[in-house]
Amino acid sequence: MSTMEGRPRTAQLQVVEQIKRYIVDHRLHAGDPLPTEPELMSVIGASRSSVREAIRTLSALDIVDVRHGHGTFVGALSLSAMIESLAFRSLLGTTSDYRVLSDVVSVRQLMEQGFARLIIDGLDTDQRGKLADLARQMCELADRGKPYVEQDRAFHLLLLQPVGNDLVVQLTGAFWEVQSRVGATLDVSDRSWQRTAHAHVEIVEAAAAHDLDRLHAAIEEHYAPVKEQIQRLAALAAATDPLPEERPGA
Repeated sequence: MSTMEGRPRTAQLQVVEQIKRYIVDHRLHAGDPLPTEPELMSVIGASRSSVREAIRTLSALDIVDVRHGHGTFVGALSLSAMIESLAFRSLLGTTSDYRVLSDVVSVRQLMEQGFARLIIDGLDTDQRGKLADLARQMCELADRGKPYVEQDRAFHLLLLQPVGNDLVVQLTGAFWEVQSRVGATLDVSDRSWQRTAHAHVEIVEAAAAHDLDRLHAAIEEHYAPVKEQIQRLAALAAATDPLPEERPGA
């Protein structure tokens, strides 16, 4: 990119950073109003077009929330931008190596196994009961050939709550959302869905028994079917991928 082409983009990013700095310096929180457009122009020293472009960028990242007719507010700071990016990259990879989706699944497994001790120590009776009920529902649905998407999401969010870290729960939800969106393209068998559903039961029972090794094994078993399917599809894609000299334009 030439210097002339790079300057406008750099200037726009500077305005984005200035607005973010304003939010931090004024200790604004989600839902708090931002200054009006003319006020931001004055505070930051930027043109109207630069402020508007910066607000559009920040809105796409959920850092600000533009409510037409009401103003601009600090956003909920969700992970939706990351979810959209990872889901798109994963979908692109479903025609080649499935690497991004494989990484997402591995991170989910590593997080749950890594926090297994905190899960065991922190789960209370009510949480264990809810997890057991969700696992039972998943098994019943799987045995009838029915999806159990909402139950699965609720299960994994609840499983990580005893960790006591909101970011861990948010990341769990984000990675779950990515896997859920892309998972529909994997053509996982009914038997694998049943196997995964019944692994949830073992996770609850292992946690209730305060058996760390058993919980690690149950979590590994839970993710095994989808990881095995990703490996099979990646191998198939590699086997059918044309050699470089056979590809169009090669």
